[in-house]
Amino acid sequence: MIFSSKTRPGMGAKTPWGIAATASFFLFAAPPALAQTATPAVSAPVSETAVPVPARPAMWKIADKDTTIYLFGTIHILPQNAAWFQGPVQQAFESADLLVTETMLDSPATLEKVFVDRGMRHDGKTLRDSLPPLERTNLEKGLSNLGLPAETFDAFQPWYAGLLLSLLPLKAAGYDQANGVETQIEAKAASSGIARHPLETADYQIGLFADLPEKSQQRYLAEVLEQLPTLREDIAKVVEAWKLGRADELAKLLNEDESDELMRKALITNRNRSWAKWLKTRLSQPGVVFVAVGAGHLAGKGSVQDQLAKAGIRSVRVQ
Repeated sequence: MIFSSKTRPGMGAKTPWGIAATASFFLFAAPPALAQTATPAVSAPVSETAVPVPARPAMWKIADKDTTIYLFGTIHILPQNAAWFQGPVQQAFESADLLVTETMLDSPATLEKVFVDRGMRHDGKTLRDSLPPLERTNLEKGLSNLGLPAETFDAFQPWYAGLLLSLLPLKAAGYDQANGVETQIEAKAASSGIARHPLETADYQIGLFADLPEKSQQRYLAEVLEQLPTLREDIAKVVEAWKLGRADELAKLLNEDESDELMRKALITNRNRSWAKWLKTRLSQPGVVFVAVGAGHLAGKGSVQDQLAKAGIRSVRVQ
């Protein structure tokens, strides 16, 4: 996950978007009633050619005598024209009888209720009143730079304000959940009749953020604000590394220099370990499974592949 404000040669600033990138794509789809309170000024869209540029994001395979499981790292929001569904990825998906993703979206009404229960404040304070003076000033400045009133996020918990602040500049720049891998691949699964299985519920994923201590939430919000000026450029680097299948570079961009170990464990390490256990159990059943989870979970130290290796299961890269 990305919290550090350090830079790496040739890579630019780290980005806290790594946090959101490892959560399921529903976190980018703010419920309408909430999203209406946070609409940034629209800036120029991401420049994309009319012809899709071929992409070859990384994919791995684990297998035994009668089971094959593909592990495909996703990006939850993308600009247009990222032509990733081709070659080995398309072949793997079309051979599968089960699609596994991080979660399945509940109905909009149910999801909005969860966000209201967990993402909104219920303590009688505003978000700004709960922040130290410097953080409050930085929040008001960040909102002003986005063309938003200072009170825009007053009703939100720090974690939800941080996630929205990571998202809003990207949406204004032309990134869209509709172009994200999960949205596209779930539509393909629905049209072809492939069975579905979620690793987690939406309520559980929201709880990963909502149950964090106040200090961890505020630290995350502060670092989002610190890195807002370079967010678009940083995300462009993440998307480019993903398109080119550079897993090691993604690991550096998404997961290195974690400053809050509690958050890292909750959002990355513990989930990777849990998913690896599920995958090991699934190998006992015959069939072909296509697993699509955030690319940050399949990159670097502590990745799902690392957890599988500890269990004696070897992952082979196939794209």
